[in-house]
Amino acid sequence: MRFYTINALVLVIFSLLLITGFFGYVPTWLYVLFVLIWIVITAIGSFQIQWNYHLHSLNQNHKISENYISITFDDGPHPEFTPKVLRLLKEFNAEASFFLIGKNAQKYPELVKQIVDEGHLVANHSYSHSKHFGFFSSKKIVLELEQADAVLKVIIGKKPRFFRPPFGVTNPAIKKALRTTKHHSIGWSKRSFDTTSLSEEKIFEKITSNLKKGDIILLHDSSQKTIAVLERLLLSLQSTNLKSVTLDRLLEIEAYA
Repeated sequence: MRFYTINALVLVIFSLLLITGFFGYVPTWLYVLFVLIWIVITAIGSFQIQWNYHLHSLNQNHKISENYISITFDDGPHPEFTPKVLRLLKEFNAEASFFLIGKNAQKYPELVKQIVDEGHLVANHSYSHSKHFGFFSSKKIVLELEQADAVLKVIIGKKPRFFRPPFGVTNPAIKKALRTTKHHSIGWSKRSFDTTSLSEEKIFEKITSNLKKGDIILLHDSSQKTIAVLERLLLSLQSTNLKSVTLDRLLEIEAYA
């Protein structure tokens, strides 16, 4: 399903309802129900980045020949938990990708450098990660992305090409902004829900259930629970012959401009 396809279909059906109502009788509740269905589909599509409802996001690469997956972390860097993540990745010889909030990167530039120096990838996760990001204008979104890019470029000398929308929310304004900034929108195929009240066991099961090459896993380097899950995940990858690599290797595209 795509936003413009759904809207075109909705317009046609609604026009037919109006024509039918002009020549006959269409109950008011049918119009209301139809509008509600459209609102629900649009809302779900906006919060499900895997649907590619508003814009195309790179959510996996199941065509890859190697047994690669990508573990990704959002919302860092975090002064307590990002170093723990990096220690585990080094211990298991695994690579990961970190979608960093610009203002956090500004606070902890040494952590950003450490991420890159240890062979991992950094990407754009907006500057503020505002809870209102989904309601920003395209102009404001462009400013958010450019500000985060500028912070990261000062620290690592490169401008990220990958962007993950805060909360995984997409809409026409974000699509328009990405046309300007030329970022690739990155989603996921395995969402851990590690920021919820789910137990460590449930989170681990959600990630590893039917995990296959080409998958992109979403985690957050912001809690001890995630650290515990990560350690179990890295152990399990050894037994399944899967290797976590950076997103540019998995998706086979350049990560930096």
